[in-house]
Amino acid sequence: MSTAPQEDAPHLPSLGVIGWARWFWRQLTSMRIALLLLFMLSLAAIPGSLIPQSGQDETKVADFMERHDTLGPVYEKLGLFHVYGSVWFSAIYILLFVSLIGCIVPRTWQFVGQLRGRPPGAPKRLTRLPAYATWRTTAPPEEVREVALKALRKRRFRAHLVGDAVAAEKGYLREAGNLAFHVALIVMLIAFAWGQLYRSEGNKLIVEGDGFANTLTQYDDFKSGNLFTAEDLNPFSFDLKNFRGTYETSGPNKGTPRIYEAYIDYAVGADGKERSTKIEVNKPLEIGDSKVYLVSHGYAPVITVRDAKGKVVFSDAAPLLPLDSNVTSSGAIKVMDGYTNAQGKREQLGFQAFFLPSYGGKNTAVVSQFPALLNPVLNLEPYHGDLGVDSGVPQSVYRLEKRKLKAYKDSEGATVRENLKPGETMKLPGGNGTVTFDGVKEWAGFQVTQQPGSGWALGGAITAILGLAGSLFIQRRRVWVRAVAGPDGVTVVEMAGLGRSESAKVPEELGDLAAAVHDEAPTVVEIARAAPAARLPAENAGSNSPSPQTPAVPSEGAEK
Repeated sequence: MSTAPQEDAPHLPSLGVIGWARWFWRQLTSMRIALLLLFMLSLAAIPGSLIPQSGQDETKVADFMERHDTLGPVYEKLGLFHVYGSVWFSAIYILLFVSLIGCIVPRTWQFVGQLRGRPPGAPKRLTRLPAYATWRTTAPPEEVREVALKALRKRRFRAHLVGDAVAAEKGYLREAGNLAFHVALIVMLIAFAWGQLYRSEGNKLIVEGDGFANTLTQYDDFKSGNLFTAEDLNPFSFDLKNFRGTYETSGPNKGTPRIYEAYIDYAVGADGKERSTKIEVNKPLEIGDSKVYLVSHGYAPVITVRDAKGKVVFSDAAPLLPLDSNVTSSGAIKVMDGYTNAQGKREQLGFQAFFLPSYGGKNTAVVSQFPALLNPVLNLEPYHGDLGVDSGVPQSVYRLEKRKLKAYKDSEGATVRENLKPGETMKLPGGNGTVTFDGVKEWAGFQVTQQPGSGWALGGAITAILGLAGSLFIQRRRVWVRAVAGPDGVTVVEMAGLGRSESAKVPEELGDLAAAVHDEAPTVVEIARAAPAARLPAENAGSNSPSPQTPAVPSEGAEK
């Protein structure tokens, strides 16, 4: 049984609401938490790159949900199909934003105070500093300090006199670069958020001779941010007059595109004046904050379809999608209305189309040999029946749904399939009509993007790089020059330098400064004490000047 007094746990004072709030704020605005949040934001962005996003491709999201019965609902609840708009991603984003502001504001006021202040006075013992030099000179202390002040200011030091010494400092841009880096991060975060909320991106395939107006109904597919509205679209329109493409004709790069140019007529606004221009790859047309890019190219065979009575039921260019670099193309041609077969029954027609701009002949592979129109051939496989477009289920315009279609058969029972050259006509079996290949038009794919804040993001990125470079390579350092009269009346000069960060530049820079001051205030040549004054030459008797014949002795406290 112990007789020692019982020690109670110390009664810690309660922080209270204000105390806890202050503690939380200090933790949030610390550099450690800011770096941690930046790392968390990087990790949080990974699912947005690996998992299909609803804002980019709804079809892929639906396909993922259909193939993954377990993961799909879990991902949906966690918001992994819309990462950048999820609550948890926004929380990290906002906390990082607040943390950076909390770091920057006090450091900015501190830096402003440093700029308004002056370098501190010289320490009492300069010999303790890492870079140090000293010598003795006959120049007066005032003159030495004036020389040192001029030499320091010439090297862009902030310098002033403090007592018996000159205090100087240089490298303030280091902290300025650090602040610029953090401010640039905030600008980039704001620009990124602004761009994601108000962005828009749409694609449109246009055949030569057709046009486009910048409205939602005109796009083939369209994606936008959460706060984007149709009123944010810039009002303009354009017509594709001609497309020009040239290719390498020989060598290892044969078939490689050399020039892609789309010649258009465009107008801004409902009553804008029509102007002509061309759009090239990576040279978009800029209208307001919208950019029109040329992104793809292909061919559109012109087809005329007549029914059993010779009536034209379809006559248009049918864009086909390229399959390879030589623009071997495939697609579907659909005749949905107006067709009547030989028995007078209304049906729908569909053609599986395969187009070769440069057909090599019967003894070659069934692929195009070159991307240009050197020997165009259109292969058609006709079907009749129900295309399924009236069922309400969406389907691709480039794909033929064959579940309710029947292929035409020839007299031997084989599926009808025929190659056509421009101007040739294929007759449907049983007198059910004809299909004529009238020629080829070219089409161009355009992407219209509206990304507000991209200029701010670019400026922030450039500023961040410059600020980071400044904070890494600019060294902040201080220099002091003290000049006082010694006990014997000779001026003692002391110079010392101190780097605010580890740098080999401080001793080297101090040596250059010492050399510049030493040129104006050189080391004194002292008289050797070996001979008495009576033995000095008569002309030097009673003089303090050293004799030219007397050897110089190094002064006490020579330069280190």
